[in-house]
Amino acid sequence: MTYQVAHRSLGDIWSLLGNIDSVHGLYYLIMHGVFGLWDGGLLALRAPSVIATVVAAAGVGALGRHLRSARTGVLAGSVYAAIPMVQHFAQEGRSYALVSAAVVWACYVFVRCLRSGSTLLWVAYAILVAIAGWLHEFAILVLVAHGATLRIVGATRPVIRSWIACAAAATVAIAPLAVVSVGQSGEQLGWLGGPTLSVWLQFFAISTAGLALGLYGARADATKSFPGASGWTLPAVALPLLVLPGGLLLTVSLLKPWYVERYVLYSMAGLALLLGCAMDSLMRSMPWRSLRMRFTACCLAAASLAALLPWSLLIRSPESRKDNTVAVAKTVESYLHQRDSVLFMPARRREWLLSAPSVYHKIDDLALDVTPATSGTLHGTELPASVIRTRMLNQDKIISLSDPAGQPLDTFPEEVVKRQVLKDHFERCARTKVRGAQISVYVRTGQCD
Repeated sequence: MTYQVAHRSLGDIWSLLGNIDSVHGLYYLIMHGVFGLWDGGLLALRAPSVIATVVAAAGVGALGRHLRSARTGVLAGSVYAAIPMVQHFAQEGRSYALVSAAVVWACYVFVRCLRSGSTLLWVAYAILVAIAGWLHEFAILVLVAHGATLRIVGATRPVIRSWIACAAAATVAIAPLAVVSVGQSGEQLGWLGGPTLSVWLQFFAISTAGLALGLYGARADATKSFPGASGWTLPAVALPLLVLPGGLLLTVSLLKPWYVERYVLYSMAGLALLLGCAMDSLMRSMPWRSLRMRFTACCLAAASLAALLPWSLLIRSPESRKDNTVAVAKTVESYLHQRDSVLFMPARRREWLLSAPSVYHKIDDLALDVTPATSGTLHGTELPASVIRTRMLNQDKIISLSDPAGQPLDTFPEEVVKRQVLKDHFERCARTKVRGAQISVYVRTGQCD
């Protein structure tokens, strides 16, 4: 989706954001600039996310070093880069890695503010939070974590007043985006269901593990004390960051489903900090002069890397994605002969070929009325059901792109008529299943070779 939207003109992108997806508006504009400078296909699409993940890992390392020690920083930054979820979104052409980078460095500046309290640092903090919020509005939930940190460390009133002013400024800065995106949330998030039991259990398990790591690390904590911040520890920053943004979003989702893990990807920085702190504490307690302990530590490190390797390989394969758009495009192209007619069932599956313009331009999009760019939508608008029926009945061959069997069927009249005409007047002669999709060739009944 990012690829085809970012290739639209600025006017077309602006038109889209007025209808849907305003929450990703800044990211689309950034990617429009990236493709304007270098239209490097998938490499250009993913490069900003890779760079942002590196920047975020560096920020986690800087936080660990500032809060505890250089070794904690190195360990925490390395752990962050190794977390499977982080690696996954380092490869995605979406905004979440950039959001994480902005949030992590906002956290770093926040910690620095508590030490020096300079006006310039507080302004930088507010700007970073606002940028993160404009990249994705749920990044503003980091303020809840920072408010909890202030409470835990017993910050002074001047520090609290400065933070409140910056938090208010950042919130006001992203308010226009929030107002517009809330109006679009029905279509934008309508596909979400409430949090399932497995989601709650996973969140509880991660939160409990984070608390245990924080308690263990605090036992040997050598953290510096900052003026006006009694009881200051790395867990005071990391644990609220890990737990509160996701926990608040999950709670809200009991009333209005808004929770998706990737919306709070930045909370993984809290987990990395806690793991880095615990690992550093463990290393401090080891009698390193013992050859046996050195050997044991090396074996544990090797075992940890070996355990992560299958995950790292999996997230780099097509099987880690909900669908394989490259395979869809290649399959459609193998079936095409002289501008065949294609149906997208449902219409939102048009996105599979919109990111492969070399294939999309070869087809006759049978149900399309107004293109995505012209209509200011993600997938375009389709013809009325009666017109789709007439156009289908004028064809001898139709290639359909649809969800795998067993998925819910849309009840819109346009989708119903597509299925009914294919059932009554056509027969399927070929079908190819790829990850998250199936491509079928239909011809008139009785004409299969």
